[in-house]
Order: sequence, then structure tokens, then C-alpha cells
Amino acid sequence: MDDLKKLIREVPDYPKPGILFYDLTTLLKDKAGFHKMIDRLCEHYSGHTIDIVAGIEARGFIFAPALAYRLGAGFVPVRKPKKLPAKTSSITYALEYGTDTLELHEDAIQPGQTVIICDDLLATGGTAAATAKLIQRLGGTVEGAAFAVELTFLNGRSRLADMDIFSLIQYDK
Repeated sequence: MDDLKKLIREVPDYPKPGILFYDLTTLLKDKAGFHKMIDRLCEHYSGHTIDIVAGIEARGFIFAPALAYRLGAGFVPVRKPKKLPAKTSSITYALEYGTDTLELHEDAIQPGQTVIICDDLLATGGTAAATAKLIQRLGGTVEGAAFAVELTFLNGRSRLADMDIFSLIQYDK
């Protein structure tokens, strides 16, 4: 995936000094790169029956619908509080600096449906782990989690030990 990695802009000291930000917008605007990324994500799930792709706010909304479309699945958004109009189920989880909350419509996932979680980046794994718990609470089965990029040095996979994790591009530091 080095060809895709070359399309990602690295922005030093963003959003604060000492952080190297991996900007995927440069990959997204490259039509061949974007198509290849979606194709490769879909290839990983070839032969699997997937009912729903759950995209995590906000950048997961870019990848998850394309993946759902290609897999013949539905798409559901996992949102921050008070963004969904109907009755929701929510989960609050710990961050390094506090807590955050995610919500899904209560009827977004039916018991027994097979779900893939999708986001742009796997870092510490907290958001994806919380999303998995929320999906399971609604009766869904989490088949796996798909990410465009993984920051392996943050060991996010360890928080998602019970599921198939797939990332296209890995950064080791």
C-alpha cells in the first residue's frame, strides 16, 4: 500500500506541537487512489455476508457508505450526542483527557445482523471499541473493523482483540 501512503499528506505540529497529522484529504481527492482504497477494503470482506457498515463520525462517514454500497450492505452513522433525530442508544467511554459519548438509533441494527465498523483511522482503539459495544447492545454481531490508516505504535488493536481488524496503511511511528 505504499502507493496509497504516498498520497497522504503529513502535517507536522497539528493540531498541537509534537503531533504528526496524517491528512487523508490528499488521498481522497486522487480518483485512482480513492477507488483503489475502497476496492482494497472491499476485497478483504469478499465472501462475507455483511448487513450493515457502521461509520464513525465524522471521517468514517466518507469511507463507510462507499464500502456499504460495494458490499451490498446498509450504512448507519455512529454520531456524537444529539445529532440523531429518533430514539437513540448511547455509550460513554474514556479518553486520555476525559470522556466522550457516541449514539446510534435504537432501530439502526436488528438483532442478528452482521456489522462492520468503519473509520478513517485506528489510533488507541477506544472509539471503535465503544462502537462495538454499542452495536452488540443492540443485538448486532461485529464481523470486524476496517480502517484506511492504522497508527500501530498506539496499539489500538489490543482494545479490539475479539474482532477481525483490517487496515490498509500502517504507520509505525
